[in-house]
Amino acid sequence: MTRGRGTSTLTAWAFLAPVTIYLIAFYAYPLYRNVDLSVRHYTVRSFVYGDASFIGLDNYRTVIDNPTFAPALAHTAVFTLVSLAMQFSIGMALALFFARHFPLSATLRALFLVPWLLPLIVSASTWSWMLNSDSGIVNAALGLIGLGPVNWLTSPAWSLPSVTIANIWIGVPFNLVVLYSGLQGIPPQLHEAATLDGASGWQRFWRVTFPLLRPVSVITLLLGLVYTLKVFDLIWIMTRGGPVDSSTTLATWSYRLGFGNALPAFGPGAAVGNLLIILAVVFGLLYVRVQRRREL
Repeated sequence: MTRGRGTSTLTAWAFLAPVTIYLIAFYAYPLYRNVDLSVRHYTVRSFVYGDASFIGLDNYRTVIDNPTFAPALAHTAVFTLVSLAMQFSIGMALALFFARHFPLSATLRALFLVPWLLPLIVSASTWSWMLNSDSGIVNAALGLIGLGPVNWLTSPAWSLPSVTIANIWIGVPFNLVVLYSGLQGIPPQLHEAATLDGASGWQRFWRVTFPLLRPVSVITLLLGLVYTLKVFDLIWIMTRGGPVDSSTTLATWSYRLGFGNALPAFGPGAAVGNLLIILAVVFGLLYVRVQRRREL
């Protein structure tokens, strides 16, 4: 009996070993290195030789006192909240639309997945071409209706809305797929009963569909939040955080501090990255707390 239990334990650890090694190598160790970078004074030389001096939270103070911090934090908040709101709203509307199961609905639903499946570098490059001030198709379309050209990517007033629009376009398919799957789990008898009781379409949505879809909606918003907080490549390819930091977020600022300058500031760059991680963890813990309260 004891030998059987020992064999089962060894088997369980054997199955756990690959994922444990993966998590340690690609998550735990990089996180440890990032924290270590943020509490030491690293230069190019000390980064190579590993003799950086310990300075505690000085890098975090440097980052918070930097005049770029407040605008980057505000841009991150605006970019994240507007993206989440629009992605969820459009995704919900499309999910309700495709739930009707009309002819060719499966084909159209598959086409809506294209933005999600494309590599981000392709999507960002495409949007950069479309929003080009001189030869972009968007300004060409505006010219046909008598509107002047807009400097989408080179104007401080339009750079952040431009990258936000591109991010919304990329994120809508994810919301569509998850919310559509959630709608399939709602028994149609509930809608039929509500219709017989005289409920309108709007009332059926708010009284039946949305409450039953709430768990799926919460996890969709949480995953979207974590993903949007760390969006870097889309913004970097389209605007590089400019002009004059008008579309700089914490993610792009972290990269620019660590790798985008002639004299890299590894410590402050890592500190900004850790602040992003803390934000993601805080929202994740809030989600877990809300879910536990609903289960009680």
